[in-house]
Amino acid sequence: MAGATAAPGDTRNSRDPAARAAGVAALSAAFGNRVVTSQAVREQHGNTLTWIPNQPPDAVIYPQSTEDVQRIVRICAEHDLPIIPFGVGSSLEGHVNAPEGGVSIDFRDMNKVLTVHAEDLDCVVQPGITRKALNEQLRDSGLFFPIDPGADASLGGMAATRCSGTNAVRYGTMKDNVLSLKVVLANGEVIDTARRAKKTSAGYDLTRLMIGAEGTLGVITQLTLKLSGIPEAISGGICPFPSVEACCNTAIHTIQSGIPIARIELLDALQVRAVNLHSKLGLPETPMLFLEFHGTDASVAEQSQRFGEIAAEFGGGPFTWTTRPEERTRLWEARHHAAMSCLALRPGSALVATDVCVPISRLADCVTETQADIAASRLLAPIVGHIGDGNFHLSLLVDTKDADEVARAKALSERLVERALAMDGTCTGEHGVGQGKMKYLLAEHGPAALAAMAAIKTALDPQNLMNPGKIVAI
Repeated sequence: MAGATAAPGDTRNSRDPAARAAGVAALSAAFGNRVVTSQAVREQHGNTLTWIPNQPPDAVIYPQSTEDVQRIVRICAEHDLPIIPFGVGSSLEGHVNAPEGGVSIDFRDMNKVLTVHAEDLDCVVQPGITRKALNEQLRDSGLFFPIDPGADASLGGMAATRCSGTNAVRYGTMKDNVLSLKVVLANGEVIDTARRAKKTSAGYDLTRLMIGAEGTLGVITQLTLKLSGIPEAISGGICPFPSVEACCNTAIHTIQSGIPIARIELLDALQVRAVNLHSKLGLPETPMLFLEFHGTDASVAEQSQRFGEIAAEFGGGPFTWTTRPEERTRLWEARHHAAMSCLALRPGSALVATDVCVPISRLADCVTETQADIAASRLLAPIVGHIGDGNFHLSLLVDTKDADEVARAKALSERLVERALAMDGTCTGEHGVGQGKMKYLLAEHGPAALAAMAAIKTALDPQNLMNPGKIVAI
């Protein structure tokens, strides 16, 4: 199970250390104090979340334009120096580690909104801007970018990991909301993957090839994003249930009934307890759904009423909802802090987050079987999920000094993935592959598909410079 929770061995010596050092020196000569080699900064740019070991790069560099990135890539290619794109470091599967050394390209300074085409419902941004910063700048236009993974992630990182989040049940994932990308390839050439048109049949879909590639095929330096109108009315609420199974069945029936729900999030009883401790909500500690509806005043009232009726059929309720922004904000802030809130359940433990996704018809089975597995494993692992699209997360609270407990946690994580795959699901719904879930791709996709991925990687990145050691092994 080591491949699911621990980084592969550090292979930085597989590349000529002298050439790598020369590459860092060449970058320093070209970019001056925008190249940083201090140990603390380098370690901040390796994995800092979950228990995958930190593997820092040889240097960190801060570009300010696509032209800077081109120049960086060409210098790195000349010196066989790996390239690891970096947003805010909120990814969970070791995506930003540098197992072969290299340079971390931190997009902190490329954080601007370049253009807003309000009439076309799109905008052009640099990769370092975060989703919250983008939506703050869009507020006066009456538009917003709906993808909300919880963390205030960078838009470039969100595209690279093909993230989704709480709004995905209505607005889709990143792959549905990116029109075009500007990408610097491993040879230093720049491509635009598409135009701003809402649809196209012109050639291979390079945009979606790059979305979810985790920086292994190129470096994203610009994104053209779809925008949505800020709804006239928003209602949000909570609904307790007697069991997680009842929550899942209610969500399935709600979606099958055609109710255009915007968010429907599952929290098991243990997760509700954690949220209460962290956010002081005072919720009943029972399985619960957090919900949100978007539309007009009349439509959100109708949707809320209809959902309440469905919930009652499965023993849920009462469903309490509100349109007051301050109450909704408090609720969703608590949901966004759900993972970190779990640490209040066991102070001093390490939090290991993992996710899977299954067809919604199998969701109740997968969640209830997982709950039984957690209990049998004698572990503490609250469950929270984007239940509307079959995606749920475990937050394992582990004493990393207890070898037996670590072994049980690793085994549980592996069985979770095996369970999801057996139900025609995936090893990761939104966290991505990185280093942590590479070992599962063969079982999920089969050898021919994995070979096709490797062929694409080799064709676009023959030196294996672009975020090596992630997704596919070359």
